[in-house]
Amino acid sequence: MKKEEKVETKTTKNKENDTVKVRKVTKKDTKKKKVKKDGLFKEIKKEMQKVHFPNRKDMVKYSIATIVFVVFFAVYFYAIELVMALIKSLI
Repeated sequence: MKKEEKVETKTTKNKENDTVKVRKVTKKDTKKKKVKKDGLFKEIKKEMQKVHFPNRKDMVKYSIATIVFVVFFAVYFYAIELVMALIKSLI
């Protein structure tokens, strides 16, 4: 005995020239694919192997860039605050 497959038809309409496309969808098409499950720690190990950690040279470069940006913006906002204080004292 063969199992009967449920067949559905899905139609889509094209807005430009109102043509109708029909395609048959079987039950096999709609089934979810089974995924092999590994343990939690195996998954963590796989993901950690994909992680790229920067080396010492890159870390020094990133740290210097961060410190420079922080100092730059500290001076920038301090200057804005001084200008605002000057304007306030004149009024």
